Amino acid sequence: MTGRPPGASSAGADGTAASRHPPANPMTLVDGRPETQISVLDRGLQFGDGLFETIACVRGAPRFLDLHCERLAFGCSRLRIDFPDMPALRAEVLGLARDAQRCLIKVIVTRGTATQRGYAAAGNERATRIAIRQPWPDEDPGCTERGVRVCTLNFRLGENPALAGLKHCNRLEQILARAAWPGPDLAEGLLYSHSGRLVSGTMTNVFLVNGSGLSTPRMDLCGVAGVMRKVVLAEARAAGLIAGESELRAAEVHSAQEIFLTNARIGIWPVRELDGRAFEPGPVTRRLQAALAPLLSGKPDG
Repeated sequence: MTGRPPGASSAGADGTAASRHPPANPMTLVDGRPETQISVLDRGLQFGDGLFETIACVRGAPRFLDLHCERLAFGCSRLRIDFPDMPALRAEVLGLARDAQRCLIKVIVTRGTATQRGYAAAGNERATRIAIRQPWPDEDPGCTERGVRVCTLNFRLGENPALAGLKHCNRLEQILARAAWPGPDLAEGLLYSHSGRLVSGTMTNVFLVNGSGLSTPRMDLCGVAGVMRKVVLAEARAAGLIAGESELRAAEVHSAQEIFLTNARIGIWPVRELDGRAFEPGPVTRRLQAALAPLLSGKPDG
């Protein structure tokens, strides 16, 4: 971040730039420029006043870029962030992804540098856009094939319809939930809201299968409406399955025949164990994994 105490030198002992300021990283762009610093007055830093997307890129192309940009634009509209630079952001994502076999690109849009003190926005801020290319983490292929172990977390999410569905920059609830992780051999933890509604995992959306139909929690009170969640719902309906959003509670989880998790990176993870109860990756889960496979491994849109 920019800024230093008054009178502090920006040069080292030999007259060069101080070594405590790292060189610009060409894999990090701030407003289109290779950069690793933002203003200490940026409202994203000060208040979490912004949104982000994590875009999985395969074979030099971002997956579902149109859907990520659509969700980002919707979030900016909901938060009243004036962000006219979506074409520039798209071009930057495409450029960062172009020479990578697999990578993740994190996009952050904040309201920009504060022009007055306090929570209230002045209205003349200029949005900050950040694009960061990150390596794809190591993965166990067994998570997709055999499934993952999951627990129910005791932490409860607050309910706020004004922010429901948005991937905003304040992730303190997820940080606290993740800190309460009961063991290292679990892949995810399920979260309920204060009123007892199933919401999601800490980093995933959740689907329940009963019979030939599937349902995912509504995002009208809290939670993030994931891009992969939207893709799975569309693919399920295209395959003739009954699929929709519902108000789900513990009873529906306990009666589910299949459970699976989704996000932009993992695609679909079947749940093989939840709170000690064993599950098998069932026919609906496998059918949807097969339907998604070309979209996840090929060169989709963007």
